[in-house]
Amino acid sequence: MGLPKRFHLSILFVPLTLLNIFGFFVLPTSAATDYTDLIFKGCAEQKTQDPSGIFSQNLKNLLVSLVSQSSQKSFSTTTYGDGQNAIIGLYQCRGDLTTNQCYSCVNKIPDMVKKLCGEVIAARVQLNGCYLSYEIVGFKQTSGTQLLYKVCGSKQASESGFEEMRSTAFDSLVNGIKNGFYTGNYQTIYVLGQCEGDLSSGDCGDCVKSAVQNVKDQCGDSISGQVYLHKCFISYSYYPNGVPTINSASGKEVVGTKQHTQRTVAIAVGGVAALGFLIVCLMFVRSLLKKRKSSKYDSWN
Repeated sequence: MGLPKRFHLSILFVPLTLLNIFGFFVLPTSAATDYTDLIFKGCAEQKTQDPSGIFSQNLKNLLVSLVSQSSQKSFSTTTYGDGQNAIIGLYQCRGDLTTNQCYSCVNKIPDMVKKLCGEVIAARVQLNGCYLSYEIVGFKQTSGTQLLYKVCGSKQASESGFEEMRSTAFDSLVNGIKNGFYTGNYQTIYVLGQCEGDLSSGDCGDCVKSAVQNVKDQCGDSISGQVYLHKCFISYSYYPNGVPTINSASGKEVVGTKQHTQRTVAIAVGGVAALGFLIVCLMFVRSLLKKRKSSKYDSWN
């Protein structure tokens, strides 16, 4: 089954030399990078010819509608306007964001679209936790597996068996993303992936397979990487000392190490012990006060 096609954008690729200088590293946790941070933007080269202002008004209404819907669900697509003035738009939030976080993320994009792209007939703005795109009806289409953006860590993995571990983690990603979103790890490799909300399970799997091949070809043995295609994206990170416990943006534990679990239990037990000691102290003080009070009353008799 072929993947649906979408519009062709002029993507802003950050120079690889700049990425290598700063050693960009993708951490699999929303705490590492704010979910409203800009990842990339894509703007059509063609500006709007809108002397009547109809396109601008339709686009404004479309963006307002998409932002409003993001307060209720993580993915939505809608069309605003009629005929040649119709505009198709959609947004999607990362699968681990809460509804409030999804709304906060999407709500930032309309102003960014105008600043980054101006008045163009199609655009996409990708943040760390969400993206929004729009296009005029009839705009030029392209493959859903076309590479939009990629970034690779500057450091190379030196551990023996890295490629095998990463391949196994990617296999788990491909097999586990049937519902459109997946996070997990295999040994010291953490992976995350998501497909656009309107993809079927089969098309989602095909897109992720293409993304996996892209990240292998593009990033080689880099310790981390992100690849964004039109209809899906994946990322991976390598932790030589073991994948730490990852708290997703929704506050749920996704993966963890035994050491971290033991430390958490120790903290919990220590807290209970401290509380018990405090209760004993309070009971002792209460006992002394009762004795003092009783002695005082005896002296009155």
